[in-house]
Amino acid sequence: MSPQAAPASRAVGVALILIGIGATVTSMSIGLDQYGRWGARFFPLAGSLSLLVLGVVELWGAKPSEPSDRRHLPAILALLLLSIAYVWSISVVGYLLSTTVAAPLALYIFGVRNPIGLCAAAVLCPAIYHTVFFVALGVFPPLGRWFDLLDIIGGY
Repeated sequence: MSPQAAPASRAVGVALILIGIGATVTSMSIGLDQYGRWGARFFPLAGSLSLLVLGVVELWGAKPSEPSDRRHLPAILALLLLSIAYVWSISVVGYLLSTTVAAPLALYIFGVRNPIGLCAAAVLCPAIYHTVFFVALGVFPPLGRWFDLLDIIGGY
């Protein structure tokens, strides 16, 4: 085996850096809130900078690799499809119902099989996201076009 870095490690590192740069530029275009604070910009910017750091770490630590194990590809595909469905469903039925369904499904994909834990995720994830983003940070919640639970419970 040669001492050169595996091409996949280099490609992943470069991809992470490029995505991180694009996400950082995009994050900086998010407007300030009504009080002139970063508010809605904080978490996207932190995630963008994390992608940049991870890309640099991936390039720095790129080592020769063994043939990759493909056992996890179905779970990766399922998570990708779930994320696409989640983003679509937020625009249709709002974030509350979407997160209530998507959080336990994501945990199930990651191997959580305890029904109590899955039910707790269905309740706690939307509640925690609501508290952090819409109460503490003052971000306006995405409302659903067809139906939105916030209209019924009078929440915001």
